[in-house]
Amino acid sequence: MIRRVTVPGLFPPPTYSHASVVEAGTRLAFLAGAVPLDERGELVGPGDPVAQAGQVIANLREQLRAVGSDLEHVLVTEVYVVSDQPSVLSSVWEVVEASGLSKGPHSSTLLGVACLGYTGQLVEITTTAAVPEAEQ
Repeated sequence: MIRRVTVPGLFPPPTYSHASVVEAGTRLAFLAGAVPLDERGELVGPGDPVAQAGQVIANLREQLRAVGSDLEHVLVTEVYVVSDQPSVLSSVWEVVEASGLSKGPHSSTLLGVACLGYTGQLVEITTTAAVPEAEQ
């Protein structure tokens, strides 16, 4: 079971929670950073952080599906954006919100960074998710 916590006395987050508590015995998946590469390894959306965020979310969905989970079971994300402009970070966060990740709401950190691992890469999202028991 997942319990999402918004802490009284702290600023209420608009679309994420302060913490997620998982009961012992719940399976967890720790996913590598989802990146904006297509199935051929080609960069999607060169120069466009919003397009790259869309590909990152699509790849994240595939990663989650492969381990028996989905966006609604995401507990925490770290969203990395190559930018020092709050407006660019906000535009990427809008893609995250529209994806359904914020319905949890999961715990999240949004960071502007200097660079990421692939040439031209502007967005990456790392994730920890619960893996629900398979229905029989």
